[in-house]
Amino acid sequence: MPRLLVVDDEPKLGRLVADMLALDGHEVLRAGGGREALALLASRPIDVVVTDLRMPEVDGLAVLAAARALPAPPEVVLMTAYGTAESAVAAMKAGAADYVTKPFSMDELRLRIGRLAAQRRAEATSARLVQRLTPDLIAASPAMQTALAAARQVAATDATVLLLGESGTGKSQLARFVHFQGRRAAAPFAEVHCAALPEPLLEAELFGHEKGAFTGALQRKVGHLAAADSGTLFLDEIGEVTPATQVKLLRFLQDRTFVPVGATEARAVDVRVISATNRDLDDAVRTGAFREDFFYRLNVFAIRVPPLRERREDVLPIAEALLARRGLPPAKLSTGARARLLAHAWPGNVRELENALERALILAGDGEIVADHLLTGGAGSARGRRAAELVGEGFSLDDFERELILAALERAGGNKAAAARLLGVTRRRLYSLLASQGEPTSEG
Repeated sequence: MPRLLVVDDEPKLGRLVADMLALDGHEVLRAGGGREALALLASRPIDVVVTDLRMPEVDGLAVLAAARALPAPPEVVLMTAYGTAESAVAAMKAGAADYVTKPFSMDELRLRIGRLAAQRRAEATSARLVQRLTPDLIAASPAMQTALAAARQVAATDATVLLLGESGTGKSQLARFVHFQGRRAAAPFAEVHCAALPEPLLEAELFGHEKGAFTGALQRKVGHLAAADSGTLFLDEIGEVTPATQVKLLRFLQDRTFVPVGATEARAVDVRVISATNRDLDDAVRTGAFREDFFYRLNVFAIRVPPLRERREDVLPIAEALLARRGLPPAKLSTGARARLLAHAWPGNVRELENALERALILAGDGEIVADHLLTGGAGSARGRRAAELVGEGFSLDDFERELILAALERAGGNKAAAARLLGVTRRRLYSLLASQGEPTSEG
């Protein structure tokens, strides 16, 4: 329920205004003058103040100034019988939300106050929603504190942001943090995983398409760019975008317009772009896999998200936060488990830590998580043992390379683009490796 404060040194009018506003379901407090109003403002939160302008000792402008100085300032409406243009201008410049001249219509005042109270409720609801949606990023380490400070700094702007870092470091969470900390927090946040879609589908997802634009386009589709108007578009794994799509995104970044597939007219939107990649885009530019002009458009404000091995101070707080989400206390982790968590390098970063804890919780059941429940480094140790077994048994470096490539192709179902991503190389580099091994390079 909105809380209102009515301030007037004329008791009859003050009581009438307060009683009428109370009929609309507001909680109404009354003050017989400016000094009493200041005491009430300091003692409890107020949503809207309705105050007379001309009062002895402490006038309405002083009440307005005190209200505006509060951490959560209420809206202020000034009432006066001296409705000169000069006093209205002074009140508005000082931050008043509205201004009424006596004698005024009580119904009109109730309508104005109702609008302001509804606006306050909507703002409070929006603030609570934004608080819930903003990721709670752990930043006990200096490396992560630096990244988070940069994110807070750029959040207040509309600058294009490029997030750099290994897979699993939390780049998507940081993208959401930038969005929800900025002025676009109440607007849409659209996320597109660029590596998950082939080029034709990615283009349609980004820009939308008209009915009949291609086979299967049975109806018009609004793309993520249009859906994110006034908000933020997050392009995850931007390093995997093909040169053709890079050109179209470059045009959008240049003039904030795009043409849906099958359309003839450009459409303008107000969208902030945040992108992320685990690839070395500088190297991709040098090899020609990534357009230099597109890279410069993306790289307006870059933030490097450090891997977990560079932020070991965050390992235990992250683990405890993951437990807290499941309603479990920090004591669920034994001393031995904590030691093992800190000793591991976490090549899979936060994602690996989440998976390790998930498995440990299953193994521990209702009991304490102990060191043996955490199979940290299992995959890496297996790879090390496999390499140690092969060394000295006639295997050359080329044999290792060939075995790794064939394993990646098998896991990717023969898709060379997917296999390249598994190996952490460009598709062009994979073709070069296949050619050196005498393997076919056509897409199969």
